[in-house]
Amino acid sequence: MAFAAAAASSGGPAFFSSAGAAPMAADIGPAAATVVPKSVGIKEHRFEPYDFNGGTVLAIGGKDFVVVAVDTRLSEDYHILTRDVNRSVVLSPHCVLATGGCHTDVTTLHKVIDMRVKDYKHDHEVDIETHSVAQMLGNTLYGRRFFPYYAFNVLSGLDAEGKGAVYTYDAVGSFERVPYACQGAGQRLIIPYLDNVVGFKSRTDKPEGDLTPEAAVNIAKDAFITAAERQIRVGDSIRIFTIARGVAMKEARFAIRED
Repeated sequence: MAFAAAAASSGGPAFFSSAGAAPMAADIGPAAATVVPKSVGIKEHRFEPYDFNGGTVLAIGGKDFVVVAVDTRLSEDYHILTRDVNRSVVLSPHCVLATGGCHTDVTTLHKVIDMRVKDYKHDHEVDIETHSVAQMLGNTLYGRRFFPYYAFNVLSGLDAEGKGAVYTYDAVGSFERVPYACQGAGQRLIIPYLDNVVGFKSRTDKPEGDLTPEAAVNIAKDAFITAAERQIRVGDSIRIFTIARGVAMKEARFAIRED
């Protein structure tokens, strides 16, 4: 009753304190409450540390060589941020790491691995072996398993015997050595193609002889051309690395569709 009387005397709601009743400001009273229409809804704020910026990486291993191909389109949803991004790092004369995923994580991971490879060479005065880089990369990813790098890696190079070595990874460091691999936006489109033309898993007309570096490069080009026709995150151009025993590493560019 006292509250009602105070409200009536002041022309509005009031609150009580040790000094007695005082009128309540209009902008904080019950009348100031805003009703949110159901059509608007309530916005929920979340911490989203990851973003997928595309990127497709491919590697094909041979008897004494390995071919690595990486696309150069950096995208976010339906936006193309740049047509010439670098998703690979040359770790040694016989080893290349290529990665797709969140570009900030990709860049950070490449810097960490490159620094550790350089530290190894400084301490031991010899280039690190590809299998050692593979284990180090797996340990690095596993060490971040509770807040992992959003990065999908393919490590390629020559092993101690000069044979082509391809390692594929998941986000938390599990890896295996495979004859060929693909990670990133175009993986679902390219892996069946590689199964057919490299692994011959669905064919019986396997040609005689071993795969050559030139044939592997052509397969990589065809794979990216095919993926670019069906996946908007793949396009612009690809960087192709050819690592062969007894010769210097070669790098080339190949243009694909830009829309």
